[in-house]
Amino acid sequence: MFMKYLKIFLSFVFALILSSVSFAAAQKSACIDCHKKITPGVVQQHLEGKMSKKGVDCSSCHGSEHKKANDAKLAKMPTPETCAGCHNKQAEQFKAGKHNLAWIASSAMPMWAHQPKAVVGEGYKGCSSCHKIGVKTDAEKAQYRYGNAQCDSCHTRHSFKKSEAQDPRACQTCHMGFDHPQWEMYSTSKHGTIWQIEGKGSKRAPTCQTCHMAGGDHNVMTSWGFLALRLPEDDKDWLNDRVTILQALGVLDEKGNPTPRLEVVKAGKVARLTKEEFQKERDKMTRICSQCHSASYAKQQLDAGDMVIKDVDKIMAEAIREVQSLYKDGLLKKPAGWTFAPDLLQFYEAKSSAEQDLYVMFLEYRMRAFEGAFHMNPDYMHWYGWAPMKETLQKIKDEAEKLRAEKASIKK
Repeated sequence: MFMKYLKIFLSFVFALILSSVSFAAAQKSACIDCHKKITPGVVQQHLEGKMSKKGVDCSSCHGSEHKKANDAKLAKMPTPETCAGCHNKQAEQFKAGKHNLAWIASSAMPMWAHQPKAVVGEGYKGCSSCHKIGVKTDAEKAQYRYGNAQCDSCHTRHSFKKSEAQDPRACQTCHMGFDHPQWEMYSTSKHGTIWQIEGKGSKRAPTCQTCHMAGGDHNVMTSWGFLALRLPEDDKDWLNDRVTILQALGVLDEKGNPTPRLEVVKAGKVARLTKEEFQKERDKMTRICSQCHSASYAKQQLDAGDMVIKDVDKIMAEAIREVQSLYKDGLLKKPAGWTFAPDLLQFYEAKSSAEQDLYVMFLEYRMRAFEGAFHMNPDYMHWYGWAPMKETLQKIKDEAEKLRAEKASIKK
């Protein structure tokens, strides 16, 4: 009797499995058959990719609620949690890393509020196009529907190739241009030149991933952070210059006390706020460099980069103090709605020529000086960074002198 019921039970389970497989196959067929007409390129990419060959269906990422052409909004947009179902290790590394914080770092900028949606919002034609790789709130996920699958910023849809994300050219769309031209620096450095000559099979040339994603680690943190700012600092003169820069960023107030913006800096991890935090990433990079170079040479080169930051901070702080004095003397007036002035995080929304020059010094020239140093590109470090820092400081001094002369002539 028992064997009889066991056979019936097993037959029922077997039938259930078969029906599930048939249903999944039907769903897969329905998705592909329809999308061959609507988005044939997407179907081709998916079928050529490794995931489709492993049995991953469209519904695995997008759900199965979307069944008709006019209910496309029912299709779920993947998130890192979707990918974590199969790639949990990489997803956890990503969540703890810098890329996951990109949206916070960008959307927290004061200038963001002044921009039209086409520049910073849905559509991804400006800042949001790259910064969408960062984590968003549930409300933002609903608003920015097509920017929540952060993993596909590097493993692009719908083939999601690992080989693509391992290629340094995968980084160039975001890491280039005005404020962080890492691609230009790398590709014209000796490292990048060797890679281009020898190709992706080169055993000599490090790529972006070699240094910033060693062993496939998706954390991508660096010792200095995006702003090249750290606290505390043992060198008192350097610390004084850094305090001036942090005041111009609105992170410290006029008396050097923390402001609410410090919490944004912490949340976005754009600066290093303990010695341990800095040293952890520096030691990691030293080990990576030491795979090809001696440890002493690697340390020497990284220390030299630190000194570039120190020297360029001195120029930056001098320029900031010049503009601060214009406010103190009443030659510049704090714009309505601004909490701090000067405020480097207003970027090109600055209301005076001196402050327009000041933000370019910080976001373009200072960045190029220190990033050029660490990416082993002397021309970027010097002629695109250090030299225009010096030139622009003189321009700001000349503008300040002009404003003071005009005020003096009015008094007469």
